[in-house]
Amino acid sequence: MAEPGANELRLDARIAELLPLRRTPAGVPIAACGLAHESKQDEGGIARDVSVELQAVAVGELASVLAGASPGMRIRATGFLAAKSLRSRTPVLHLSKIEFLEGNENGFQAQVEVQEKG
Repeated sequence: MAEPGANELRLDARIAELLPLRRTPAGVPIAACGLAHESKQDEGGIARDVSVELQAVAVGELASVLAGASPGMRIRATGFLAAKSLRSRTPVLHLSKIEFLEGNENGFQAQVEVQEKG
């Protein structure tokens, strides 16, 4: 088995696509979305325009929070990367924390983090 190591990603992004909330056979809620990020980053002293799209998934209580969002909302997403499946090695962000960045201008501002129970 692999040794534990650092695997945390924090990304400010816009919810580009939001799939309907679904449940596993055991009844655990799952929400999936597409995230779109655009920014300017410094690379070797040179400003670079960066854009990326990434699939993300939230499980359990956090899935209900994500399902209540709307496409176009800006969030700060924190979680870990894992392969989509054994057959598809495409990375998917598994969310552990969502911070809504909309601010007060839209009347909605929240930060949600779900702790594992154990």
